[in-house]
Amino acid sequence: MSKKIFVGILVWSAVSAVLSAAAAVIITDCTINGESIRNLILFFAGFIGLSVLIASVISMKIVRPIAKIDLDKPKPISGYPELDRLTERLRIQNSRINRQVNELSRNHDQFSLITENMDEGIIIADKKLNILTCNSSSMRLLDVKDISAGQSVYSFNNSEVFRRCIQNAAGGRNSECTVETCQGESVVIASPAGSTDTFNGIFILIMDITEKRKLEIMRREFTSNVSHELKTPLTTIYGISDMLAGGLVKSDDTAEFGARIRNEADRLIKLINDIMALSKLDEAAGLSDAEETDLYELSAEILARISENAMERNITMKLSGEHILYMGNRTVLDEVIYNLCDNAIKYNNDGGSLEVNILEAHKNIIITVSDTGIGIPKEHTDRIFERFYRVDKSRSRKIKGTGLGLSIVKHGVMYHGGTVRIESNPGSGTVFTVELPECISAGR
Repeated sequence: MSKKIFVGILVWSAVSAVLSAAAAVIITDCTINGESIRNLILFFAGFIGLSVLIASVISMKIVRPIAKIDLDKPKPISGYPELDRLTERLRIQNSRINRQVNELSRNHDQFSLITENMDEGIIIADKKLNILTCNSSSMRLLDVKDISAGQSVYSFNNSEVFRRCIQNAAGGRNSECTVETCQGESVVIASPAGSTDTFNGIFILIMDITEKRKLEIMRREFTSNVSHELKTPLTTIYGISDMLAGGLVKSDDTAEFGARIRNEADRLIKLINDIMALSKLDEAAGLSDAEETDLYELSAEILARISENAMERNITMKLSGEHILYMGNRTVLDEVIYNLCDNAIKYNNDGGSLEVNILEAHKNIIITVSDTGIGIPKEHTDRIFERFYRVDKSRSRKIKGTGLGLSIVKHGVMYHGGTVRIESNPGSGTVFTVELPECISAGR
């Protein structure tokens, strides 16, 4: 087809030359008058019109095959071998672009998969501080409901501390701040992205520190409470021993003072043992292997150990349920049931009752310890398993104990993969329910 066009152009050039020569002859041989000028003008007008028409036809024939090229899937055009090189270049370029697009898509999918499964929030912004991408954790931690790419990074948080942190990063400096929201506290770390001489944007990392702050507060409270609990008996022991050493105690009172020293020493030993027990449960270290334990018989042994305390206050104890064998750590299970029963006596009313029930339900073991004691106000039930937490501190000082019993219960149950819950009303008693998984046998 291109050869035909080429031949056509050659023919038209030859015709044009002939027509031009004819026009010259007409001009030189003919007498110039009005009619000849009119004929000459009509001749040239027709010649120009014919040239335009032929040029349009030729242009269309040249452009039409180029316009028909499929840019997505270019193929050679029959009759136009001159375009084969162009279509081949387009095909190679399209293939390269498709590979790059697919690679970018895979990288984006991988990035989204990684960031969306992170607890930490990630925000990437351009040099104008407009959001390029962010994960859902960033919106959750900064308490933002809806945000999208293209918005300003300040859409996440407009507080002064956050703005200053972002501006420092935009200025080329790593910056860190703490932001408070309804969800809690989060630390924001903003860093500039780019080389030393070029600023391309900022990268923001957001981490939730709410739980960390709570743990830090609990650690300080625990340290303070341990110091106080240790200091009180040690002060008493030191004062009495100092009096004995100074000869300020009459011989008749020596036994009484010695008994007080012994009681305070017992309190210290109990506190240290409870702290060590909690430490072992926290780390699951130093615990013996699981063994088959009859929970009914274990509960009977525990009630026998505390029977003297119950008799002093005329508290009736009852054990019900069935013999159930459980594969667990006997020492830890003993601590769990003992502390629940011990508390049921300490915080019971004189003449009250205590009942322990062991039963199986849906392959789980249910241990309930109920009493008719003073009960626990609802606002305190969520915190009673915290270490050293006391509902009534003035009353608790009069009752012997370390304040760690229920914390040991909670961690002991968790060690066995179980749960513990409480139901209580002031003045009508308390029921603790322990649920342990995977009963091995019942009814012995």
